Order: sequence, then structure tokens, then C-alpha cells
Amino acid sequence: MNKYSASSTWALAAFCAASTATMAVPAPAQAGDFQGMTCSELWYERNSIYAENGHCFETKRAIKVFGRACFAPYGKLSSSEQQTVNYIKQAERKKHCS
Repeated sequence: MNKYSASSTWALAAFCAASTATMAVPAPAQAGDFQGMTCSELWYERNSIYAENGHCFETKRAIKVFGRACFAPYGKLSSSEQQTVNYIKQAERKKHCS
């Protein structure tokens, strides 16, 4: 006999369904999403994407902010992450960020 009652199993299933229903899925980034950001904000946003994917940073600034820890996939981005990085770079170019 199952140690969980039918009502507790139903309650768990209802909780899981409610929890996943309220989780927000971020919309894909668009070019205009980054226009209001400063150069520093754009730099941080772009590099945080690389950091989340284990990029091995070499500049003092990036190492200070994100650390030296790098891991597989060593900065390899998914197609949607690469598209977001491309949008950020486009915004950086328009703002003449260095």
C-alpha cells in the first residue's frame, strides 16, 4: 500500500501545478530592450551572460566583478543568448562605449 494518501498526492500535484503556472518565463530579448542602459550597465549585462556560461575572463575589471572561476561550457552561448549579446553589442556601438 502506498504510504501517501490520495488526498496528499492530489495536494502535491495541485501545488506543483500552481507553482509552475506562476513562474514567469522571460520574453526573448529584443534590440530595443537595451537602449536606455548606460555603457556600464550594458557591459555588465553582456558579461553576466558569459559568466553564467563559465567564460574565463582575462581583464582585471571582469575578474574583479565575476571572478576567475570558469567552467564548461567555457562561455559557449545558446543561440538566444548569442542573439541577446549581439543586441547588447549593437547598443554599445550606438552609444560609442569603449
